Amino acid sequence: MNQDRWKPSVTVAAVIERDGHFLLVEEETPEGVRLNQPAGHLDPGESLLEAVVREALEETACPFTPTALLGVYMSRFVRSERPGRAAQDVTYLRFAYCGHAGEPEPGRVLDRGILRTVWMTPEEIRANRHRHRSPALQRNVDDFLAGVRHPLDAVFVDPGLYDPVEKS
Repeated sequence: MNQDRWKPSVTVAAVIERDGHFLLVEEETPEGVRLNQPAGHLDPGESLLEAVVREALEETACPFTPTALLGVYMSRFVRSERPGRAAQDVTYLRFAYCGHAGEPEPGRVLDRGILRTVWMTPEEIRANRHRHRSPALQRNVDDFLAGVRHPLDAVFVDPGLYDPVEKS
């Protein structure tokens, strides 16, 4: 088996709209404070749906109920080497889900690096494009507004994800 096989970084994002506003997070990054949908990385042994529910709760303190797969998005991020920090070249494979958020859980602390949640209109999001953490943020909003939706079962999860069978 080739140990040097390239692997994209798999992420999930929650696209949450209420009354013409989208729930975003402001987060600290090496490039400064940026806007993003509640989003994060897929953890081992976790389905994409489990990951997006977990990430939305961790970053917004709001329980998230996915209703549809919005789409699958690829992007590449390149960060130059700086003193004390190595260069990065990462390709992201983002699974965006739309759905509904409940009320914030009282006393729940937001994930490390998340400064606050904000509700923004599509126009405000577009006007702040220079602050987007990912190019997928705007595309996710545009696709949501265009009515793009795929069934949740479009992504199959084999039961072996939770109870792997070792092959000899």
